[in-house]
Amino acid sequence: MLYPDNSADKLGFTEVKELIKAHCLSTMGQQMVDKIQVMNNYDQIHKFLSQAQEFKNILLNDAALPINHFFDIKTLASKVKIEGTFLSEEEFFQIQTSLATVFAVIGYFNEREGLYPNLEALFEHLPIEKAIIKKIDMVLDAKGKIRPNASRELLDITSGIAKAEQEARRKIDQIFKSASSNGWTADGSLTIRDGRLCIPLLAENKRKLKGFIHDESSTGQTVYMEPEEVFSLNNRIRDLEFERRREIIKILTQLTDELRPYVPLLLSYHSLLTKLDFVRAKALFAIDIEGEMPIVVNEAKLRLINARHPLLFLSFIKEKKIVVPLNVSIDDGVRIITVSGPNAGGKSVCMKTVGLLQLMSQAGLLIPADENSTVGVFKQVFVDIGDDQSIESDLSTYSAHLSKMKHFVEMANGRTLILIDEFGTGTDPQFGGPIAEAVLESLNQKKVRGMVTTHYSNLKIFSSNTEGIENASMLFDNQQMRPLYQLEVGKPGSSYAFEIAQKIGLPPQVLNLAKNKISAGQKKVDTLLVDLEREKKEIYDTKVQLDRQQRRVDNLLTENEKLKSYLEENQKALIRDAKQQAKDIITNANKLVENTISEIKSNQADKEKTRVLRENLNREVEKNTVKAAAPTKLTGDEDLKVGDWVKLTDSNTTGQVMEIAKDNVIIAIGDLRTVAKRKRVQKVSRKEVPKEIRRAGTSASSTSDVAGFSPEIDVRGMRGEDALHAIEKLLDRALMMSFGSLKIIHGKGDGILRKLIRNYFKKYDQVSHMEDEHPDRGGDGITYVYLK
Repeated sequence: MLYPDNSADKLGFTEVKELIKAHCLSTMGQQMVDKIQVMNNYDQIHKFLSQAQEFKNILLNDAALPINHFFDIKTLASKVKIEGTFLSEEEFFQIQTSLATVFAVIGYFNEREGLYPNLEALFEHLPIEKAIIKKIDMVLDAKGKIRPNASRELLDITSGIAKAEQEARRKIDQIFKSASSNGWTADGSLTIRDGRLCIPLLAENKRKLKGFIHDESSTGQTVYMEPEEVFSLNNRIRDLEFERRREIIKILTQLTDELRPYVPLLLSYHSLLTKLDFVRAKALFAIDIEGEMPIVVNEAKLRLINARHPLLFLSFIKEKKIVVPLNVSIDDGVRIITVSGPNAGGKSVCMKTVGLLQLMSQAGLLIPADENSTVGVFKQVFVDIGDDQSIESDLSTYSAHLSKMKHFVEMANGRTLILIDEFGTGTDPQFGGPIAEAVLESLNQKKVRGMVTTHYSNLKIFSSNTEGIENASMLFDNQQMRPLYQLEVGKPGSSYAFEIAQKIGLPPQVLNLAKNKISAGQKKVDTLLVDLEREKKEIYDTKVQLDRQQRRVDNLLTENEKLKSYLEENQKALIRDAKQQAKDIITNANKLVENTISEIKSNQADKEKTRVLRENLNREVEKNTVKAAAPTKLTGDEDLKVGDWVKLTDSNTTGQVMEIAKDNVIIAIGDLRTVAKRKRVQKVSRKEVPKEIRRAGTSASSTSDVAGFSPEIDVRGMRGEDALHAIEKLLDRALMMSFGSLKIIHGKGDGILRKLIRNYFKKYDQVSHMEDEHPDRGGDGITYVYLK
């Protein structure tokens, strides 16, 4: 599928596999990573990608999968197959812990049945045979050692060894104590020689005790003797230990025989552990590269959104850099993309990114691209990158390229992806260009998909005029003379040869000589490409700026609609309240009139009493009379100032004055700014403005706050905590009002308050630097804080 055989190395796929291997817990998993192949079966690709995606979701969003032990069960199962063999204690312990991991994993997924269907398929129909663990548990303890009661015979032997060791120890302690009291022993205590417990005796006393001498000191002054009485006991212990070993082998052999029927099941468990380790490593690598599962289609197409080269991404993370994402689409309409542009502009990286991500996808690996990206399935991937000249095969660089082109033209079809770097180079451009164009035309006729990079103008022109082939360029900032590493499809790019040469410092006379040697037509084409790219960048920058302004306008309109809605609702509430008040006034007035008439009648229209009642009635009328506010006449600037609240006479909309310019007033209505003629506004008091509107206009009132704000504070005599609290409030207001500096008067004294304040400001990124006042005006008793 891959041609040539070193294509995986050229694209970086081999290096990706090595990074995945580093995440494996077992050699079995690493061996499986080594076997990763690029597949062309859609169902397999989708299954492998889904497994990696599900495992990634477990690692990021679910409880940890109980994967603790991975051992090579396959090798142990192969050993069990052979009649007469037996597994060691350690090997049985490896099987025991591995099966515990298998059963814990199966239990984990059974609790989440249906959540991870593709991972559950790994152990579908796989039984949990706990009889294996039970058999091993009867023989081994939790640490993997033989239980003393694994058999009746072993228990008896173990008890006999313990009694014999106890008797031997008691006897040698008794002899050692006696010899010490007689002064026969050397300095020290009982010691081990040749696995036997011995008494250290002075050499001149060695014949005073009967026994077997196992060793002597380097000076010959001390001998290490095993007493005769203990010798026979130790021999008995050794015989029992041999007997114990024979019994253990008998038990292990019997256990191995009981395990032999389960060999096929053990191999299935081994396969599950290996696959889990493999998928886990792929998921961990996907997290490292921020990989996602793309949309997979069974067609020869791809659409990468915000794609990044995984190896470049990992390298840039270490250097704290950001990879410029790639956006590219290859389908039936645009089958081949011809990428041109300056050297070191990212053409080859762009092409390798496309190739590597396609290989990763078809190998079941998640890719560092947006999850809405689409990858197809290609039957063949042909790659021509780098210099493949061979002395042994008598191939030059160009001959090697032509050999590959021959294979491409003969074997490519509509399900082939081709990747050709520096197409047509390696020979005279006068002939290399036409040959490359003919190869490209032949490949296009076969409906192949792919990407090629070139500097040849004839290929750019051919791509512009040929259906199915599209030009693309790597953007270049010709003002700052630096590549932008962004792919733009739809136009060819200039190589910027002269511009780059000028930046590097090639002598002007050499550059002028070179410019005179190229044809006028070629010079014109290259100049047009440069101008086109510059204009395109200007248009793009303008578009970005317009989009930003449009978003701001949309936000302001939204806020305006909210404010309008609030005002309408508030107006309805005010009218409703006014009607209720009017109703109450009328009701009370009727009662008052009726009472007045009644009292006049009862007093028989007494003049004095009638006058008092009439005055009382007039007072009630005045109390409920609304006095019309005289409109404020704005004849000069002194009548209206920044920060005043005003009302638009034709709409009853209230806002705050931000600026006065001749006959115009700039008013803040919430976050919205509007300009009105002075004669259209009427000044109102702050009390007449609803609280909600005053709060919405807080940002607008910041202008008047600025006028009353002083960036200077005197904290002399304050405690450190109080001083910092006051300074913190001052800093907050200064940052909100965009002040450039603060003046802190803290006094000199012992310098403690000065140090405390300066250390406080060092914590803030918004602080540029600090300095003392001039010595004549306070020196280090005053600190100036400069803000960014």
